[in-house]
Amino acid sequence: MQRRIFQFAIIFLWLALPLVALQYRQVWGQLPVHVATHFNAAGQANGWMSRDEALKFGVGFMAFLLVIFTTLLLYTARTRVHAFSWAMLAFCALILGIMVEVNRGIVNYSLHGTSTQPGAMLIAIPIAAILLIVIYIASQRGPALPFSANMATDLLAEETHSGRSWSLISLVALFGPMIGVALAPSAAGRWAIALVGVLAIGTFAMSWSGFQYRFLRHGVEIRMLGFRLRSIPKQSIMNYAIEPWSLARGYGIRGIGGTRAYVWCNKVVHIKTSNGEVFLGHSDPQRIVRDLDMVTGG
Repeated sequence: MQRRIFQFAIIFLWLALPLVALQYRQVWGQLPVHVATHFNAAGQANGWMSRDEALKFGVGFMAFLLVIFTTLLLYTARTRVHAFSWAMLAFCALILGIMVEVNRGIVNYSLHGTSTQPGAMLIAIPIAAILLIVIYIASQRGPALPFSANMATDLLAEETHSGRSWSLISLVALFGPMIGVALAPSAAGRWAIALVGVLAIGTFAMSWSGFQYRFLRHGVEIRMLGFRLRSIPKQSIMNYAIEPWSLARGYGIRGIGGTRAYVWCNKVVHIKTSNGEVFLGHSDPQRIVRDLDMVTGG
């Protein structure tokens, strides 16, 4: 039943396509030959197209988004409809709604000279993206490991893997948003740039504190800033080995599906489990192997 509701919701998203076309067609005879199609942060027009090009681009771009979103949504719900599937659906609906509003703004500006106000959109999209990422991470972390009454007896070892050199880079990157806030022409633009600054601060905090690996009698727990990112039950661990990690593969939390990496350096321990693969970065990966041996009895 839930899958059918989800599929119906995906079909409902496609109503955005004729809605965009209808916005233009209802006032087609009143539109000028050339319409403003691009606006700066202050809502001032700085790009134009013919009305035919504007219609084709608006409908074409909406169709492109719908194809991409439909594919992603069906992929997220390929096995079952879970919390992240609904969160992804809401995010897609938000983006499509914004695109409908953008086209409505183009038509209104062409007819009445009404300036568009993109501020709310600039703020809503990054906030929604952050929430989507948080929900995705939470949905992939698995159930918590069991603990005995005395938690201290369960803890075999604990390691921290941080990327403090990368945290300093994110700190330097804060100068960009700080300058942007001072120079932004509108309050909404300043808020949007300030949000980017908040993200940079969050990145600094995450890389500075690093990942905490807790090796327990029943498995391995990976945490960051006190938040449990992943649990690996002891019985699901098949094997593990030290491997190199290249910069091209990226740092931080990486991977999709059943593969996940937590890394700030070029050395990892590759853990193969019964339901995916996990890469734990550490400057001394032999310590991770030693701790895993204690967990598995290897």
